Amino acid sequence: MNAADFVKVLEEKLGVGFYTGVPDSLLSPFTGEIMTRYGVCDKHVIAANEGNATGLAAGYYLATGKIPCIYMQNSGQGNMLNPYASLLAPDVYKIPAVFVVGWRGEPGTKDEPQHVFQGKITVKLMELLQIESEVITADTTIEELEKMAVRMKTLLENGACVGFVIEKGALETEHKMKYSNVYTVSREDALKEIVRGIGGDIVISTTGKASRELFEIRESNGSSHQYDFLTVGSMGHSSSIALGVALQKKEKKVWCIDGDGAMLMHMGAMALMGANKPQNLVHIVLNNESHETVGGMPTVAGSIDIPKIAAGCGYEKVYTASTLEEIRHAVATARANAELALIEIKVALGARADLGRPTTTAEENKKSFMQFVQEN
Repeated sequence: MNAADFVKVLEEKLGVGFYTGVPDSLLSPFTGEIMTRYGVCDKHVIAANEGNATGLAAGYYLATGKIPCIYMQNSGQGNMLNPYASLLAPDVYKIPAVFVVGWRGEPGTKDEPQHVFQGKITVKLMELLQIESEVITADTTIEELEKMAVRMKTLLENGACVGFVIEKGALETEHKMKYSNVYTVSREDALKEIVRGIGGDIVISTTGKASRELFEIRESNGSSHQYDFLTVGSMGHSSSIALGVALQKKEKKVWCIDGDGAMLMHMGAMALMGANKPQNLVHIVLNNESHETVGGMPTVAGSIDIPKIAAGCGYEKVYTASTLEEIRHAVATARANAELALIEIKVALGARADLGRPTTTAEENKKSFMQFVQEN
């Protein structure tokens, strides 16, 4: 189905007038259509996390009486669960909304390990939340979609939420969005410089391409993977994992390699780190001002001051780098000093076309990392 037709049904049949959510690669035809039509404006807000999007949608409805649409990868169902159950739900405020959920890890399809369990429970979660949903497949016709919309329209009018669970390949579009920024150092080159500077220190890396590149850098260097915990899922929680490790292993330097989208998703973790002030923790934010791993849609990281936020949270030292020399200096200085530090590294968009994925399983990574950390 063409994404433009899907959006047309949302707007003309269900009355959707506002879009908010967190990008998903599987939904990129849909979000590409939204970006082509509206960009980022008061009709379309890219949220920090899916709970944030649910709150934004509630505000839109309260202000206008019109229907909002909330989009997300199915991994975001957990983030939206509380504001849905305690705000939108029929037993509370009866705020209607349309959920569009990308179905990663759908049973019977091959996907990454972090999506497997979530894929199994995606439709069941929608049922448990009493969100009447339909699965959109590559074979769903526009006529079938319009029939679904007729039933959903009545539900929305009665204050219920409805949802579309989108299978991989179900939507297509001729709009191929291209995103860019002004920075010149690639994320992979920045990571190579970080790896050179930190030796055998402990590393917690965020989900997405950063962890994939870190894995391949270790492979290329003939280095052990025991130093690295690759957070293949749990977007936004790598810094909390790093804090948990740093508080228990005070004699070892711990590095959190984060992304701007992940940092924004659960930014409260920075306040917790600042309050605890582990002297052995360095928080690196690779900032390309985008959700690159899932298509490149922009984050708000280009319009905020991450080092000032860190300083305000209680980080004792902050650095900004956008060249290899600046990265080298910041990493060396942060490693030499015993203080909680943040390094914001501004990097270009893009990754190698042949970038692979870790060849070890998540459990193998966990066991190797735990053995290294606990024996040292």
